Amino acid sequence: MPPRNPYRRLFALPGARAFTAGNLMARLPMGMFSVSAVVMIAGTRGSYALAGAVTATGLAATALVAPWTARLVDRYGQARVAVPATLVAVVGSLVLVVCVRRDAPDWTLFAAYAATATTPNTGGMSRARWNHLFRGDPAALHTANSFEQAADELCFMLGPVLAAFLCGAFFPEAGTLTGAVLLVTGTLVFAAQRSTEPPPRPGTAAGSSPLRAPGVAPLLVCCLALGAVFGATEVVTIAFADARGHAAEAGVVLALQAAGSCAAGLAFGTLRPSGPAACRHPWTVAAMTVLLTLPLLAAAVAGSLPLLAGALLVAGMATAPTMVTTMALVQERTPEGRLNEGMTLAVTGLLGGIACGSAAGGWVTDHVSPAAGYGIPVLAAATALLISLAAVRRAVPKTPGRDHLLPAGS
Repeated sequence: MPPRNPYRRLFALPGARAFTAGNLMARLPMGMFSVSAVVMIAGTRGSYALAGAVTATGLAATALVAPWTARLVDRYGQARVAVPATLVAVVGSLVLVVCVRRDAPDWTLFAAYAATATTPNTGGMSRARWNHLFRGDPAALHTANSFEQAADELCFMLGPVLAAFLCGAFFPEAGTLTGAVLLVTGTLVFAAQRSTEPPPRPGTAAGSSPLRAPGVAPLLVCCLALGAVFGATEVVTIAFADARGHAAEAGVVLALQAAGSCAAGLAFGTLRPSGPAACRHPWTVAAMTVLLTLPLLAAAVAGSLPLLAGALLVAGMATAPTMVTTMALVQERTPEGRLNEGMTLAVTGLLGGIACGSAAGGWVTDHVSPAAGYGIPVLAAATALLISLAAVRRAVPKTPGRDHLLPAGS
């Protein structure tokens, strides 16, 4: 009989609590850096356009560099790669602070922030550790993936709030400097837990790229569509709140969506899902699609920000089960020895989708209305559902004809 609290089993493993604490500390700045950079650059240079362009450049650089960093992690080990990669990223953050303070030319801001693209995917490395520790135990791995998704939501919920508080309460560079300290400290604590680290795979064949593995490509396209859900929702919610004179409450409303996902992720981890993840995936995406109609209705019909907040809280509850199942599929389909790279590619797909969703949501908001912008997340989720259904359809073999029922020689 499974334990009543499956999470207790995870953290009973020696070293699990220590690497989780370090990973959470290193992961929190992921939700801080972009907000801190925008506040710091816009506050000193007086240009949100420049601040947005700098952070967009960093996002593009991350999309290019992160998979290569993850490949090195798989090949040479987490501690050996993550620590120097983190130090390079932190140097980029510190150079950015100096350039902003010294009123350096604008191009130096782009170059400095692009250097932060070497930041390792700490969430992916943590999932790789759980996969190594619970290989062959789907129930425990499901609980671990659910916990990691809840941790993602928690960090991206608290990170922007902490960054905005630090930059506003102290000085514009406080958010970036605090994030740099947390990133280095957390990575060092995480990397020090060598007993739980997956063994490196230096002999991994070049031909076993995750992109060439069966079923990975459509999964990454699905991640792109799911990212568009998140990017569009964020932009449209900010615009909706601002249009009603409550711009300051937009962060709280978005935090409620993340809180719903975090709670659902922890609850999802206590369940024992049946059947293969590939068959569960369309159901989770379908639930997300249906629940995302609630914010659309709340904005378009009621036009009430409190009602919208409640709708986003409920809609967010479909996020964690969808992402947990998505990451489970990534782990199943990624070739042996390339797990960090496979999960980083999935994150890169999400980041690309966030950028596309932000642009689409902003365009609809400007040219139609903020309420109509909530149609973009629904459309993106429906696209992800079609991709997921098509992938399942291709994976399931065709029903054999009746001849297979006849005795041999008939």
